[in-house]
Amino acid sequence: MIRQKNLVTCILLSFLTCGIYTIYWMICLTDDTNTILGEPGTTGVTAVLLTLVTCGLYSHFWAYKQGEKLDEAKSRRGIASSSSNVLYLLLNLFGLGFVGYILMQDSLNKLAE
Repeated sequence: MIRQKNLVTCILLSFLTCGIYTIYWMICLTDDTNTILGEPGTTGVTAVLLTLVTCGLYSHFWAYKQGEKLDEAKSRRGIASSSSNVLYLLLNLFGLGFVGYILMQDSLNKLAE
């Protein structure tokens, strides 16, 4: 299983490290989502590298897929889910991907309970 992360700590570390922790956070979000689903998928390191190589374009695809995966994990556990994939994609497109990270982590924390 995965460990819950404190949202306030993640937000503070992201600001205090000028975004470096956010890269680690993206890796953790990807790997934790794959763990919750119990299916192999793109690893967190691969997602970060693809984001860097594509100058950030991959992050939009990643956000959309994360929403799909989290919705699937919720539905497997009988938790009501909405179209998180569209929300995460729109947040990412409008430069608010950080808010998407917070929402993803909140969903993962609820699934880890």
